[in-house]
Amino acid sequence: MSKGKRPTPEFRREAVRLALTSGRTRREIAEALDIGLSTLSRWLRQERDAEEPIEAHPDLHAELKRLRRENAVLKQERDILKNRRRAVARLCAVETPATLACGGELPMAYWRHSTPLKDVAHGPMRT
Repeated sequence: MSKGKRPTPEFRREAVRLALTSGRTRREIAEALDIGLSTLSRWLRQERDAEEPIEAHPDLHAELKRLRRENAVLKQERDILKNRRRAVARLCAVETPATLACGGELPMAYWRHSTPLKDVAHGPMRT
């Protein structure tokens, strides 16, 4: 390609195809086509950027679907733990002979023998 002439779109596509499919280096292809290495690199980058959204679309859709599913599971786990905490708080607020005898709080011995909260997400703990 002589200096000062604009390359045709067909020439650009062919240069990009050669750079992508032939086993030659970009420098060799640029010298053979009489264009600058930076020009060939820019054309390759533009081609890659133009193709990327088309190829990435299915991956983005799958990733979005996976993240939404994971988000739903996390919300369910959070709600279960919230409801469990509220239920325990309601139980503790009930005045029973045990809570009245301890000044309104249950003794530590009660909590050791009740269902522990720390393993709620992993199922009931065997005692």
